[in-house]
Amino acid sequence: MIETLVEFLTGLPPLGVLFFAFLIAYAENIFPPSPSDILIVFCGTLVGIGTIDFYSLALASTLGGCAGFCTMYIVGRKFGTTITTSPRFSFLPIASITKAEEWFRRYGNWLIVVNRFLSGTRAVISLFAGISRLPFGRTLLLSAISALAWNSLLILAGMFLGERWRTINEYLTMYSQFITPTLVVGLLIYFGYSYYRKKSNKAS
Repeated sequence: MIETLVEFLTGLPPLGVLFFAFLIAYAENIFPPSPSDILIVFCGTLVGIGTIDFYSLALASTLGGCAGFCTMYIVGRKFGTTITTSPRFSFLPIASITKAEEWFRRYGNWLIVVNRFLSGTRAVISLFAGISRLPFGRTLLLSAISALAWNSLLILAGMFLGERWRTINEYLTMYSQFITPTLVVGLLIYFGYSYYRKKSNKAS
């Protein structure tokens, strides 16, 4: 699939490449997992040979990422409460949902800043940002910063790797397999410790 998309990309004019970069960055937020990261890296090789420029590609991919983030944010904001209170989801403890929303309201800004670096959880973070009703303007700005930083790194990787761009796919896979479990474990430890301290303080 990736090779087919790469072949398609190489036949596009500069504006077509930028539009494609926008689309794949958008789709990655809506239909994860998708090969958007590795394709952005390939687009970076096109920057290296002068087909497109760095700033246009960074802008197009960032706008796509932000648009995808906002789409999931709006879905979460509009339907989140309905979903969590629906009888179909009665097996979900309401207390746990409320606590999760409280944590997201407290630490949501940091989660949004790093969301593009959390492969596999981006759509969840944007959805929960909407459910938690974080301020839209601030959320959009933070998601743009995150998308710009991540996409710039991918583009630079493609520029420097050139024809060896495929080698980064292995590292991206290893990264996604490591970072998400590490984050989950870290958050569980942190929240567990915070909960324990709070209970201890109440008991004393």
